[in-house]
Amino acid sequence: MSNLTYVSPFFIVSNLKASVTFYVDKLGFEVRYIGPDGDPFFAIVGRDQISIMLKAIAADIKPVPNHTRHEWARWDAFIHAAEPDALFEEYSSGGVTFRKSIQDDDDGLRGFEVADADGYVLFFGRPKA
Repeated sequence: MSNLTYVSPFFIVSNLKASVTFYVDKLGFEVRYIGPDGDPFFAIVGRDQISIMLKAIAADIKPVPNHTRHEWARWDAFIHAAEPDALFEEYSSGGVTFRKSIQDDDDGLRGFEVADADGYVLFFGRPKA
């Protein structure tokens, strides 16, 4: 039996409020934590069994999405979606802009890509059936 149940990526963000707003308003996530009170700089957002941690560090510490470092580093997070086509339709109807539309890729996966407010690329999908 496995002890590991999920992983939560930790993204450095430029503007915590803008990042949280993107995840909540565009991707249907909920705020699971934000703080500290008064001047928040850290948040956890999530949906279903996944969470993403977001932290604004300082004005001179910028986000560095993987794809900005090398073209072969396409994603910052792989989010397994049992029904990627249904999720794609939900996001399409909500006005989400896609980096890559729903497709079967050369790696044997079916899914789509979304870039968040800081340029981090999230792949939502699963292995092709």
